[in-house]
Amino acid sequence: MFLVKKIVAFLIISAPLFLNATQYQLSTHILDIFSGKPAPKVKVELYKMEKNQKWKKIGEEFTKDDGRIGDFLPYNKLENRASGIYKLKFYTKDYYTSRKVDTFYPFIEVSFELSKNQKHYHVPITLSPFGYSTYRGS
Repeated sequence: MFLVKKIVAFLIISAPLFLNATQYQLSTHILDIFSGKPAPKVKVELYKMEKNQKWKKIGEEFTKDDGRIGDFLPYNKLENRASGIYKLKFYTKDYYTSRKVDTFYPFIEVSFELSKNQKHYHVPITLSPFGYSTYRGS
């Protein structure tokens, strides 16, 4: 009975933390298929196309040690829930230069469209010095 009370107390105390956890609408990751490892410390910028058809920078992050960025577009901000055309700009030359590897691409831009009916998008890339691929992940 004591164990049950401890579990219930933990759940009651922890509930606000779980309920207030920020959800994000957009995430990405980079897998460097040249090295076979995630690509850490890559600068990635996020842009949104405005009504005048010009790109507006709305975010910038660096990939973590696991090659991921999980926190673009916090879902609790209403403006981030709107549909629209976005792009991620991956600074790949900086990444390969820091590893003393020649590369063909100074950066990679991936454009995509978000729908207000979808709560989360994942836009990853696989990367090598002379090629890349992208897909809509989950």
